[in-house]
Amino acid sequence: MLKTFLAAIIVTLTAPALAQPAMERVPDRPAGEGEGPFETLLIRGATMIDGTGAPPEGPVDIIVRNNRIAAIARGGGADIAADRVIEASGMYIMPGFVDTHGHNGDPAKAPQPSYGFKLWLAHGVTSVRGVGFGFGPNDPSIDQKRRSAANTITAPRLFAYTVPGAVGPYGPIDSAEKGRDWVRWIKAEGYDGIKFFNNEPPHILEAILDEAERQGLGSVAHLGQRGVADVNARKAVELGLDGVTHFYGHFESLLDKSRLPQYPADYNYLDEQSRFAWVARLADHVGEPGSEKWNEYIDYLIDNDVTLSPTFNIYSASRDVMKARNLEWHDKYTLPSLNSFYEPSLTNHGSYYHDWTSEDETAWRAFYRKWFDLTREFKDRGGRVTAGSDPGYIYQTWGFAYVGELEMLREAGLTPLEVMQAATINGAREIYDSKGIEPPMGSITVGKLADLVIVPENPLANLKVLYGTGHTRLNRERNELETIGGVRWTIKDGIVFDAPKLLEDVARMVEQQKAAQE
Repeated sequence: MLKTFLAAIIVTLTAPALAQPAMERVPDRPAGEGEGPFETLLIRGATMIDGTGAPPEGPVDIIVRNNRIAAIARGGGADIAADRVIEASGMYIMPGFVDTHGHNGDPAKAPQPSYGFKLWLAHGVTSVRGVGFGFGPNDPSIDQKRRSAANTITAPRLFAYTVPGAVGPYGPIDSAEKGRDWVRWIKAEGYDGIKFFNNEPPHILEAILDEAERQGLGSVAHLGQRGVADVNARKAVELGLDGVTHFYGHFESLLDKSRLPQYPADYNYLDEQSRFAWVARLADHVGEPGSEKWNEYIDYLIDNDVTLSPTFNIYSASRDVMKARNLEWHDKYTLPSLNSFYEPSLTNHGSYYHDWTSEDETAWRAFYRKWFDLTREFKDRGGRVTAGSDPGYIYQTWGFAYVGELEMLREAGLTPLEVMQAATINGAREIYDSKGIEPPMGSITVGKLADLVIVPENPLANLKVLYGTGHTRLNRERNELETIGGVRWTIKDGIVFDAPKLLEDVARMVEQQKAAQE
């Protein structure tokens, strides 16, 4: 069994082309699924949270013509003829959310990509950076990106990143020249950027990053532990990396008493229980927040315009596996195949809590404290933080995981307005900075694309109202439980999606799979 596990992990880390051989094709968007775009759409009476960090203001009327925000009438009272009017009095309107760390299934757990796409849209996510959506000769990323742009499928706006050598005719990237050729090839194919797993030697990584900048492609890295002896986060930034996702590479840049992590004698990277149980103990090998080394490292990241996409949520089960396993949306909205994938396993990546103890959870809670501190200090000094959810692993289901990430950004110390900023304009700018242009979405601004989310309750007061399952509270006047919240409408490209109906579609997918397994 251990040999099977090791083989599966080696495939996952070294041959992503094998990971998704048989994903289903996304069906065309059926008639009636989403309305518009309209020649004129009027959203009337909402309180606006514009994404820039500005305070809420309302009521406002927002006028959309086709797919652009044409006017914002502060104080309301817009007197125009409209093809569609959304009465949003008492509701809150924000820019569509941007998920900067997306994947979309594989045949074993969620073979139909529309499952994840609809969950994202139902939670207000109108743009997703796929890192990636697939790999190898059957990579669906570019096809899905183009179909989404044409709105022939029900999906967020998609941005496609890929891994060096995972697509294209070049095979393994084993020279700087080949790396540059590969970058030019993915640019011509329509990819938006590159995701690194720290598998390249520094001179090849540097060449790829340099060519990516020349070609206007973004870069982000999961700085895996097998390469961190040569390239930690500080070194990757020195070589030209734009963004760091997860925690990898940060603490290895802050080691207090050694140059390399001091692994225990029985450590085995290919045994994920060993790997992830030890990760939390890495926090014991670095100094305290506020020390000279911490301050110098954070300043270095900011001076080099790095973006952090921490994805706190994806490892949150490490703090409390029982809670993660019993999240209230699993029964209705998590596919049985996905729930099976989440269960402890020797073969499924991320299902590493084989014998997860209270000591492991305590260590992870301590690890999060330092990870939160690092992110908060980076943000406080002017660094850009974005919201990415990395769904489909470790009990993190699409859409719900994104809201969970917003809650954890709040826990890390971002204010509610800063959380909204991370979820909107910050994510948009991370994606578009490499292109050298201001993003066409990410804030409610005249002239920008009509990517918007409308919620009946105030997310600045309670982020839980963004969950598709809503927020349960006691009505003190009636002494009865009631459920409030959930996104009401998600607007992408001027097309109005009924968020509750999208969730009903997902619930039907889950019920159909359950029935097929009986």
